[in-house]
Amino acid sequence: MVKNYFTLFCIIVIVNCFSMRAQQDAQYTQYMYNTIVVNPAYAGSRGVFSGTLMHRSQWTGIEGAPETQTLSINSPIGTGSRVGLGLSIINDKIGPVNEISSNVDFSYTIPASENGKLSFGLKAGIYLLNVNFDQLEQPESGDTSFTSDIENNVSPTLGAGIYYHSENFYIGASVPSLLETKHYDTPTATSSNLTASERRTFYFISGVTFDLTYNIKAKPAIIARYTSGAPSQIDFSANFKFYERLTLGVSYRFDAAISALFGYQISDGLMMGMAYDYDTSGLGRIGSTQGSYEAFLRIELFKKVKRVLTPRFF
Repeated sequence: MVKNYFTLFCIIVIVNCFSMRAQQDAQYTQYMYNTIVVNPAYAGSRGVFSGTLMHRSQWTGIEGAPETQTLSINSPIGTGSRVGLGLSIINDKIGPVNEISSNVDFSYTIPASENGKLSFGLKAGIYLLNVNFDQLEQPESGDTSFTSDIENNVSPTLGAGIYYHSENFYIGASVPSLLETKHYDTPTATSSNLTASERRTFYFISGVTFDLTYNIKAKPAIIARYTSGAPSQIDFSANFKFYERLTLGVSYRFDAAISALFGYQISDGLMMGMAYDYDTSGLGRIGSTQGSYEAFLRIELFKKVKRVLTPRFF
């Protein structure tokens, strides 16, 4: 029964994708540890070499549900340099659809106030699309639209962003993909054109850090994204950091999920964390999914003469 429901779900997703109405970017609950993926201006902003590995399993319990793996690195170039560079690789799979994107990020930072810095960023790379229609239980309707797989279809990507941050505040806006590129466009026996296209997604992020007590910091944050032809999405989160080591938090994604977040600073240069999403949409209400899980590991390299005893919260 679950397989039949998911087959129908996959067909709906793919049809929407080919009619240019899908929300295509991978989704993250702990976006605050993976900012470089959505905003290239973040590159180098932490002042050290920073690498993050993240895995997300969404809607567990449903066969073929989305899974995402992300590897990202970024660093300032040279001591006191205003230039930052980054690299991100995302592998995103849902049912028969597999998307892989690789991007190089560049940022340039200028002083904007006594304590604040303003960064401008560019992102460029490639997008690889594969669709294996053999994984679907296709209806016996004679429709040949889903008989020809899409294999290694490559398209360019180009994005931009702006990011302001101080020691206790940040705000940014970005468009990771400015190009509305057609990945696949060919006539079929029953349709004049079968088209998959990358749509622009606009991101807005902001957060602030303040002390609740000497040993407890709070960081409320927000991320909002808008894709033409898809529902807007807004996440509110509240994280609390204890003794510069343990981070606990909650997050709410409108009409989608309530999340619990956990992070632990193992050492100055090593942090790990996890998140669990309880689905509040239709899937969650009918008990089709056991929720979504996310885990990350962040590694940072500090110079011995510039060892950071209180790692940045964002």
